[in-house]
Amino acid sequence: MANSFVTLKTIARQALPRLIDNLVFPNLVYRDFSEELHDVGDTVRVRRPTTFTAEEFSAETGVNYQDMNDDVVDVTLDHLATVDARASAIETATCIDDLNRAFVEPAAAALAEKINRDGLKLYADIPYATGTAGTTPGTLADLSDVRRMLNENRAPQIGRVAVWDTEADAKLTQLPAIVNAEKSGSTLALREGSLGRVYGIDHYMSQSVVKHETGITTATAVKVGSAVSAGAISLSIKGTALTGKLVRGDLMKIAGKTYTVIEDSAPAASNAIASVKVYPALPALSENTDVALIGAHTANLAFHPMAFAYVTRPLANPDGQGVQSYVTSFNGISLRVTKGYDQRYKRTTYSMDVLYGFKTVYPELAVRALG
Repeated sequence: MANSFVTLKTIARQALPRLIDNLVFPNLVYRDFSEELHDVGDTVRVRRPTTFTAEEFSAETGVNYQDMNDDVVDVTLDHLATVDARASAIETATCIDDLNRAFVEPAAAALAEKINRDGLKLYADIPYATGTAGTTPGTLADLSDVRRMLNENRAPQIGRVAVWDTEADAKLTQLPAIVNAEKSGSTLALREGSLGRVYGIDHYMSQSVVKHETGITTATAVKVGSAVSAGAISLSIKGTALTGKLVRGDLMKIAGKTYTVIEDSAPAASNAIASVKVYPALPALSENTDVALIGAHTANLAFHPMAFAYVTRPLANPDGQGVQSYVTSFNGISLRVTKGYDQRYKRTTYSMDVLYGFKTVYPELAVRALG
């Protein structure tokens, strides 16, 4: 006979480990959590990990003290991922022992997929890029280029990670230097289909890596529209057949340096866009400087954990007659499970949800590996 006394506490405590096991991106970045109850749309202040600069000691001038006070950044809890399901009274009575299989496991997997996808969308904040748009990374040189750019940006060597899409992962795990144990020193790629640690970077695969679609696809001979002063964060562009608009996450290369578009531009008019906001700040540029718009690409990411923050807070228990809920948290991840009853359709309802937000903290500690 089915066990009708399974509690929400039991369900939640079974679900949270399954959610954590399916998470990729949030498990690799800086996490912030507190027990304060919040709701979707709230903004919380999060400490940004402190960084220091090492200097040469001078006996004449002494030391230069650096503040240990953490900077703070505002993070909006703008995501409420939820999975909601219902079952008839008969199904609930006879299948409660299978609730783990029928609801908990697939719901946890679905939540993890959404959370991973939302986090990996932070690629749009990252201007530093390697590889060729439209060409899947699949060589040791591709991995070496990622390492080179992290080195150039002075990313700490300890803790570096990379998240690849399924196509890049499939190609990279076939490299003889990685598969052959006598060359790599490990059979992990052959046994588990995992890259493991290569070139000082721990590599992971996620089906949630984002494919970036550019806003402008046909323009040619694109140039700076008018002179730009050093330190500016916007510019105008013009070109042949320049139609549509630039969208957040588009990349452009100017004078050998790559920039990311930080918000959608207005649509082009008369083959020109009057203002495009970019990161990082621009150098002094003259009118008619060439601008290369980088095409659509898969946004694989390599980064140090301090590049991004994942912030989660527990949700309050909902008010309502006949509604039960339980909130559980572990290791910076919070999950709420709610049980209700749909009187009209005579069905028990279950809901599993997570409140969270993401923030790019140190964009210079991350690299897009274009695919």
